[in-house]
Amino acid sequence: MIKNHNLQVYNTLSGEKEKFVPIHQDSVGMYVCGPTVYSNVHLGNVRTFMSFDMIFRYLQHLGYKVRYVRNITDAGHLTDDGNVENDRFVKQSRLEKLEPMEIVQKYTVDFHQVLETFNFLPPTIEPTATGHILEQIELSEKLIELGFAYESQGSVYFDVEAYNKKGLNYGELSRRNIEELMANSRDLDGQDEKRNPVDFALWKKASPSHIMRWNSPWGEGFPGWHLECTVMSTKYLGETFDIHGGGMDLKFPHHECEIAQAKAGLGKEPVNYWLHANMLTMNGQRMSKSTGNYVLPMELLNGENDFFEKSFHPNVVRFCFMQAHYRSVLDISNDAMVAAEKGYLRLMEAMKTLENLEGNETSTFDVENWIQTSYDAMNDDFNTPILISQLFEAVRIINGVKAGNEQLTSEDLKKLNMAMKEFIFDVIGLKKEEISSNSRSKLDGVMQMLIKMRNQARADKNWALSDQIRDELAQVGIQLKDGKDGTDYSLD
Repeated sequence: MIKNHNLQVYNTLSGEKEKFVPIHQDSVGMYVCGPTVYSNVHLGNVRTFMSFDMIFRYLQHLGYKVRYVRNITDAGHLTDDGNVENDRFVKQSRLEKLEPMEIVQKYTVDFHQVLETFNFLPPTIEPTATGHILEQIELSEKLIELGFAYESQGSVYFDVEAYNKKGLNYGELSRRNIEELMANSRDLDGQDEKRNPVDFALWKKASPSHIMRWNSPWGEGFPGWHLECTVMSTKYLGETFDIHGGGMDLKFPHHECEIAQAKAGLGKEPVNYWLHANMLTMNGQRMSKSTGNYVLPMELLNGENDFFEKSFHPNVVRFCFMQAHYRSVLDISNDAMVAAEKGYLRLMEAMKTLENLEGNETSTFDVENWIQTSYDAMNDDFNTPILISQLFEAVRIINGVKAGNEQLTSEDLKKLNMAMKEFIFDVIGLKKEEISSNSRSKLDGVMQMLIKMRNQARADKNWALSDQIRDELAQVGIQLKDGKDGTDYSLD
């Protein structure tokens, strides 16, 4: 059953927030551009895929049956200079002295392991480019037949000028002018073979030394990067589907080319809502291997890096990422991660407290309104930062009930508990586990030692030491609470 909602999503194509109305009433088709598996998945990729994992989760939470397709690019990806000799898979296979498909397997496994560590839900379908070579050849043939593509020296190119002359608009997604694109285009990707510099490859001729190659009507070669996503998205979701997602960096040229291929070959607008996640920076700078401002996901988790003072649990990283809107630039730093860990622990402590609270006859807090406001946040283009602020408002109330400053009935406690679990675990996607049983047990051991020392100081009437222990713990976010059953502590 679909929950009542007024979900608004920001559509990059229109540049506006629009009410989300799926093509089929109870179902959603969503395609997200997956990784190019020639190297380890980087943290920026994780942020993008995490954003769409959250969107996938929320659509399912609303009751939709979601067919989520996320591809694996395992062939035909050129470097920026467009040289067929610089196919990334071939280059990496030479560097590591492995077959190209060994490279594909190695980094596909790495990709899956990293995403599983961060508690991603698997997509419904995960097709590969190499598994759809025939369909890519067929679409290329169709585009040639319709006058939108041409063969040149064993390669096939999409004819952007012919596309625009037929009343279509290459550049509509990124709002780029075709004349400006043609004037500013550099000599990339076989300029001598192309009619115009902005024409892009549908199929590339393989040189004699090129390892990854397939037979085609134009000779042996490999598919262009843009073609695979058009083929796989429409094959599994239909010629027009609901949502297409990816990183902001894919808007041009990749997604622009996808739109052109689909409209030219199928005669239809391929996607109703284009969603783009923004980039991840570190310490205020773009993450880059060349500058050294770079950390891999597992290095952040195990602490084996030069940027962060300690290791961080995957839940803490996910919680940190969700504190920024998916369309905003997210900057991570040591301070940001430490703050996220503190907030996460405070949230988990409140959830434990909530389980043990007893209800009162009346409520001083409107739980129903809190739930609706939380949904309003998510229905406003998946606004997780506002949702998280709502969660901490609930934390304040939970701690208030425990302290006797607030009241909730048993029914309201039950509603709040259920809603908190749904938002924290089902929607945001935190894993239901202690941040680290080992770390937590160590913390408990240290705290019991400090509480014992404080109790001894109080027994000795050493009030200065007693107050010093309490105050210094408070400074790092740990509150001591004295009660009739002894002294307990909580993470602020």
